[in-house]
Parts: sequence; structure tokens; C-alpha cells
Amino acid sequence: MPKTTKSGEAKESELPSTLQKSEDKAKRTFAKAHDAAAEEYGEGERAYRVAYSALKHSYEKVGDHWEEKEQRGPSDERAESGGPNAAGETAEGVNANATKKHLVDLAKRLNIAGRSRMSKDELVEEIKKANRRESRKSRS
Repeated sequence: MPKTTKSGEAKESELPSTLQKSEDKAKRTFAKAHDAAAEEYGEGERAYRVAYSALKHSYEKVGDHWEEKEQRGPSDERAESGGPNAAGETAEGVNANATKKHLVDLAKRLNIAGRSRMSKDELVEEIKKANRRESRKSRS
């Protein structure tokens, strides 16, 4: 199912819930990447993986929505390796390549306790958990 209208705008009803709460540019990025991938590979999981990969290049997940990153680029080791057989773990939209200061600031916004004593990897894991909680809560 196409995610964009004939005019190139994202179809709200076709987007994942976390994108419905995000800015229009994030919606268009996901929708256009999805539609191009669906045309190339067919509908399904691969089209969604391509769309999320394009989105995560410019955006990071913060709670129940996506926000533009300060610097464009891969967000985790899986995105860095790329391709259909990408290696490494996904950070589920968390910008694992960001500075520790950025991750601590993000953890503060998400009310993560003990953030100042956490390593960068621990911060990424806790932010992933907080994002999942926020997304679940907003769907209820």
C-alpha cells in the first residue's frame, strides 16, 4: 500500500504510530523511501527496513516520536554495515553514534534515573526501553 499521495505527501493513516506524532519531513522521508523500496522489492518487511533505514539516517526516536538529528549519518552499527545482510545490533532508532553528552541529555528528557553514572552502551539500552514504554503508553 503506497504511503504517499499523488502530491508526494505522506498518508497519515498508512504510517506507524510513532511517525504520526512526528514532523512532516520525517513522515515524507519514511513514506517516500517505503514507496520506492516497495516498487523495487515488493510490499513487505524489506520495504519497511529500507524506509526505517532512511529515516534513521536523519532522525532519532525520542519517546513516542522521531526528532531530527543534529548530524546526519548512520545511527548504529547495523546501519553502518548496510545492505540486505547488515551485521550488528540495531539501536531501535536511538542514535547510538551520538556523543555521550547527547545521550545523557536525552536520558534526562526521558526521566531515566542514574543516567550520569551510565556508560554509553547502558544509556542506549535505557533509552531504547524508555522509547518502548512511551510508544506503548501513547497507543493505549
